Amino acid sequence: MVKSFFWVLLLSMVPVLELRVSIPVGCSLGLSAWQCAFAAIIGNMIPVPFIILFIRKVFDFLRRHWASLSRLVDRLEAKAEKKKPLVQKYAILGLTLLVAIPLPGTGAWTGALVAAMLDIRLKRAVPCILLGVVIAAIIVTMISYGIQLGINTMT
Repeated sequence: MVKSFFWVLLLSMVPVLELRVSIPVGCSLGLSAWQCAFAAIIGNMIPVPFIILFIRKVFDFLRRHWASLSRLVDRLEAKAEKKKPLVQKYAILGLTLLVAIPLPGTGAWTGALVAAMLDIRLKRAVPCILLGVVIAAIIVTMISYGIQLGINTMT
């Protein structure tokens, strides 16, 4: 059980996968909904402060030392730029909504990247991202465990 908990926690830290993948995996590993959601939330939040504080420096470093990664950095910045209007229009609520919708191109990593690009302070961004992560975890947990319950009652 502990091993499964840590798998969920680790998968939640991976960009793109985040809790959209880790919660269904935790469900398939036999974790309870609470254990799974808790591990996913914690894991999804671990990289957030580091992204907000250091992503611009990391991007600058990559551009200076690995020209081949410059295109990737440009794409990541362009992705953040596309999400900026939502956050700028709805301010902090926009950041929460960006993270809360469990679809590709959204999530804690994207929210932290947008917060960094908009120079939103850590103490304002982290609570909004956390709220968005919790909302997304609730949605994905309900879908994952609801499907599991539906399958179990059919057999």
